[in-house]
Amino acid sequence: MRGVKAAAAAVGVVFAAGAASVVAGRLASDAALKVPPGRPLPTEPRLTVHSTAAGRITLTRAFAAQRPGTYGLTGEAAHAVVGNVLNGAPHTPDTVVRRLERVNHGTLEPGDKVWLTPNTHIGDPRTALGLDHTDIDIPGELGTLPAWFVPGARDTWVITVHGLGTTREHPMNVMAFLHRHRFPVLDLAYRGDLGAPRPPDGLNHLGETEWRDVDAAIRYAVRQGAAKVVLHGWSTGATMALRAATHSVLRDRVAGLVLDSPVLDWPTTLRALAAARRTPGALLPLAVRAAQGRTGMHGDRAEEAAAPPRLGAPALIFHGPDDTLAPWAPSRRLAADRPDRVTLRTVRHAPHGAMWNVDPAGYEEALRRFLTPLI
Repeated sequence: MRGVKAAAAAVGVVFAAGAASVVAGRLASDAALKVPPGRPLPTEPRLTVHSTAAGRITLTRAFAAQRPGTYGLTGEAAHAVVGNVLNGAPHTPDTVVRRLERVNHGTLEPGDKVWLTPNTHIGDPRTALGLDHTDIDIPGELGTLPAWFVPGARDTWVITVHGLGTTREHPMNVMAFLHRHRFPVLDLAYRGDLGAPRPPDGLNHLGETEWRDVDAAIRYAVRQGAAKVVLHGWSTGATMALRAATHSVLRDRVAGLVLDSPVLDWPTTLRALAAARRTPGALLPLAVRAAQGRTGMHGDRAEEAAAPPRLGAPALIFHGPDDTLAPWAPSRRLAADRPDRVTLRTVRHAPHGAMWNVDPAGYEEALRRFLTPLI
């Protein structure tokens, strides 16, 4: 009898440990599968405002605060745009001074907690850029998808798709450029975004199911007279664009792809997000397995994203080695494996989704050269 009780107790301990592991893995996977749009990614450090003056702002000295380029600076009640570090400006050893380009909303006060973001505009194309636009409702798989449409003279439309931690405000970084070159722009909000349908399970699938909303946008564009479309995506939006270009029944209408910081190795991205939420290292494999079980994203899907079948459209990838969320190596492999279709523009010192921010002029020139033959 004692042996039976001991065995039963041992089974109970194993069962409890297993159940605890399942719960722990599920909670860890939430760090990646429930990234809210418009909120900072967990990899982005909070900085403290020390002071502001005409055309400059002093921030906590950190690696992120010293990045080259132009970024949004967001707090709980403010949004501004900062430029490059002002190396000649006086400052204490624990601070850094950047150019303060403009304050779009609210005020910045000493002691405020802020973070850098790729978004340099807030609002809509009219209020942020002075561009006439129409609010569009696109019929999608789960319901109506809101989008902004900025008209242009060409019959090749550009469909823009934001990624992790951002909203459809992010593509406004390149919207003025696209408008100057007379491209109609359809800027999409997809499942999980404000005003868009909620995913049935409430989870972000890192593009695995969300690509169908890009497919809906392609269908809408073609119905409205687009002869061809170019898909321009960031982060998981780039993954969505890539999947749509290879899986949509209208993939023959996709003239080109622009992929900024594409998530081509979702297990690595998931682990990085979970780790940034201070998930213990021992739980990271559990987080990946839990994500697989909850979303159906298995290893073969990751391999397909990194080596997509039937890639008929030319692609321009903006990516670099300083992206800690979406590894650069799969982008390099994709470009090496498909030199006939894929061009990689390496951008250094840029965080995830911010390849434009480091060098806007260089980014837009590469974009111009890529788009010109597709018109």
